[in-house]
Amino acid sequence: MGILDLVPYSFIIGFLGLFFALFLYSLIKKYPKGNKLMEEIAEAIHSGAMVFLRREYTYISLFVFVVFLILWRLFSIYTSLAFLTGAICSMSAGFIGLKGSTRSAVRSTQGAIRGGTPEALTIAFLGGSVMGISVAALGVVGIGIFYFFTKNPSIINGFAMGASSVALFARVGGGIFTKSADVGADLVGKVEAGIPEDDPRNPGVIADNVGDNVGDTAGMGADLFESYVGSVIASMVIGSTLTPALNHMSLPLLLIVIGLVASILGVLSINILKNINPQSALRNAIYISGILFLGGAFFSIKAILGSLNVFWAVLCGVISGVLIGLESEYFTSGPPIKTIAKSAQTGSATTIITGLAIGFQSTILPLLTIGATIFASYKLVGPYGVVLLEKNPVSNMTPDQAYNLAGLYGIALAAVGMLATIGIVMSTDSYGPIADNAGGIAEMSKAGSNIRKITDKLDALGNTTAAIGKGFAIGSAALTALALFSAYQKTANLSSINLTKVETVVGLLIGALMPFVIAAFTMKAVGKTANKMVMEIRRQFREIKGLMEGKAKPDSDRCIDIVTKGALTEMILPGLLAIAMPLLVGFFIGAESLGGFLAGATASGVLLGIFMANTGASWDNAKKWIEEGNLGGKGTKVHAAAVIGDTVGDPLKDTAGPSMNILIKLMAVVSLVFAPLIM
Repeated sequence: MGILDLVPYSFIIGFLGLFFALFLYSLIKKYPKGNKLMEEIAEAIHSGAMVFLRREYTYISLFVFVVFLILWRLFSIYTSLAFLTGAICSMSAGFIGLKGSTRSAVRSTQGAIRGGTPEALTIAFLGGSVMGISVAALGVVGIGIFYFFTKNPSIINGFAMGASSVALFARVGGGIFTKSADVGADLVGKVEAGIPEDDPRNPGVIADNVGDNVGDTAGMGADLFESYVGSVIASMVIGSTLTPALNHMSLPLLLIVIGLVASILGVLSINILKNINPQSALRNAIYISGILFLGGAFFSIKAILGSLNVFWAVLCGVISGVLIGLESEYFTSGPPIKTIAKSAQTGSATTIITGLAIGFQSTILPLLTIGATIFASYKLVGPYGVVLLEKNPVSNMTPDQAYNLAGLYGIALAAVGMLATIGIVMSTDSYGPIADNAGGIAEMSKAGSNIRKITDKLDALGNTTAAIGKGFAIGSAALTALALFSAYQKTANLSSINLTKVETVVGLLIGALMPFVIAAFTMKAVGKTANKMVMEIRRQFREIKGLMEGKAKPDSDRCIDIVTKGALTEMILPGLLAIAMPLLVGFFIGAESLGGFLAGATASGVLLGIFMANTGASWDNAKKWIEEGNLGGKGTKVHAAAVIGDTVGDPLKDTAGPSMNILIKLMAVVSLVFAPLIM
């Protein structure tokens, strides 16, 4: 039995990955939770997160059920089942990840008390790994099962649509929640009342910590899960048009199986790496997984295709992901943040102006990297298509067409290469909110300044890994959207998209407009909900006697309820609009116009996503640099100006910016699924 014969059984590896994630969760539960006060705080965060998730999933489930019936009516029960499975897998990843993060934060705080940085780091990373490995394993399980039973890319497209639909609602809803709570708590607590961050007297602090979990863990997990399955399915669709079709369809699935195994080994390596250098342990775990994956990919590609052209595209994707992460890290953690911090010496206006300028500047290198990856992948794999054509002549295909088709397959596999080790990337990214929550619990439980220093160090390390995660998210979004766009073009039988046609230009402009429309909705949603939070926190400070003196407890449940209602109400319209607009353009203007629409949305969405994510993160880290004691430190006018910049950047980096990643892929996959009807 050859390696190709084993690929249909890849879902078994996926299930083993899920068992490994559950094993990690059981390990976390064995660590002590600390004193009674720490347990109470942790339980309040866990309860708030689960209440939000249950209500959010109720809304999403109604939408999923309606779309399930529509797809069943228009296509087949198999496509609708694939859609339903994709949605369930995405929601399951969020649920499992949220359980891991909320249960591990308090144990990480206690780990800092009991064993210092190494133990706290281990627990936080294990909590993040529950999310990371679950995302990777569920992707392998879902795609693997439908490949085993159908081997039909048209049906498997439904799985990607299910994952994308849930991802947008989860990312937007979680993002509105977390940033409304964060902005409200900061504006009234740190700026107006002059009390520290995570002070237990602040009614918005628990909601803020809940938001870290629902936005940065469950939301980010849904985002990368959707990119992950989208890149694999797009490459399967394009691969199915190459000869032999089964080999090229199987390869992307095999690559993510290798990536899952490499990610698990990367997670296990942290036990050695943390003792060598805790500060670089997470980054080195990513590199170890990447090297292991490339080794496995090299031999697998050689065995299945007999040629290494495709491997170089996979290698380009891996290198591109690392480079974009490093480029994002430079602008969000390097010298540019000191420039922003120094501009705060002359007020909040100059802080915002400088931050915007650096945010615009930060788009240059990532976009050039993405462009270089697309060009290199296309050129390296293109000749492979001509060789295939010579071996297996196809009557209606010219050498140029074979070159183009193989080149597009190379671009799709570059996206797969970038995301194949998502298990370890997502683990290090989910570690960040856990470390942040651990610091909040340390502050609220009065664990002491020495413990807070440990958690702050872990949190700073999390900011670095978050920059890498966001780099992977936006880089993979660009490559995946292009791959899905190419798959749509093939499915719709469009040999080219003519930009001299009025209908195509109209579609292009509407597509370019869409990211701005969604950004407007999500930013306004944060502003509107945060305003309600501010009013409620002010009311509690004013009306609850003894609150500021620490003699009375704040009503945190009321704050959680406000942001939950706001987030769930405001997430509906952006989600529906993202699904409806490509269908309206396709059915009322035409298939070629929809192609222009997707091109415009991808170009503006990628740029806007990079800009917003990096701008917000640079303002945040400029504020933190001042809080370390630079330029006067906390409590100064410089710090107050930096807090304003950070507050403006919060919805950019954690709500509107990340939604761009999902938006461009969701619109592309909706177009791909409905292409047969649009034709």
